[in-house]
Amino acid sequence: MTTVADLSVPGRTSVMGIVNVTEDSFSDGGKWLVADDAIAHAHELVHLGADIIDVGAESTRPGATRVPAEVEAERIRPVIRALHADGIRTSIDTMRAATAQAAAEEGVDLINDVSGGLADPDMYRVMAETGLPVCLMHWRADAFVNASGAADHGGDVVRDVHEVLAELVDNATAKGVAKDQITLDPGLGFAKTAADNWALLNALPEFIAGEFPILVGASRKRFLTEIRADRGLEATPVDADPATAAVTALSAQAGAWCVRVHEVAVSRDAVDVVARWSHG
Repeated sequence: MTTVADLSVPGRTSVMGIVNVTEDSFSDGGKWLVADDAIAHAHELVHLGADIIDVGAESTRPGATRVPAEVEAERIRPVIRALHADGIRTSIDTMRAATAQAAAEEGVDLINDVSGGLADPDMYRVMAETGLPVCLMHWRADAFVNASGAADHGGDVVRDVHEVLAELVDNATAKGVAKDQITLDPGLGFAKTAADNWALLNALPEFIAGEFPILVGASRKRFLTEIRADRGLEATPVDADPATAAVTALSAQAGAWCVRVHEVAVSRDAVDVVARWSHG
């Protein structure tokens, strides 16, 4: 069994670089769909400072169409196999137990399920049997894909996220996942309004003070593009990279375990600055 601590970087927040082997991801869909392109991009992200590469083959943007399970597995296998052979740590971004199993067979280091294990009844079993670290994310929606807009968080999104994440932990541990295998993600941007996202970031120290390491995934999300849009500037997802780096710095200062980002270099700079600042 591998624990989250085994994937941690002493003295600073880890940086997870995103490689979407997809046709329709909101920021980079189609750019890395060919396995060789995805592998080359992953190597570039590692060169720029990524500690782990998050490989996904199915977009979770609002309105995305789910790909067949066999296609998802076919896309990720050669990428994870090659990166593992090159000594690069990887995580698999999937809601399917079969895909998580396929990734484990190719040497993946972490299972990152944005549904928190709720989208596939076999996921917790696979998590337990592989003995891999896992990330359970908060996403309260009636359907995990084709769900747009904000969900009902009972008037208090911070409390709701705390409560749901606790339920996900209970679900996972009841199926045999060890607590030291678990990291949690508040789920910024997933069925949440901009106000919800900012409330969660404001409360990030509360989550970090809890029992489990916290992963922050704010990269290029719409609530960050709105910062520039409010000033009348161009506001594509890529234009949110500076705001993403600011979130990275503040998350690292608060003690986040990991940040998941598209543009690695500036976020790695940010966590290194925080580490050196905090160490004097």
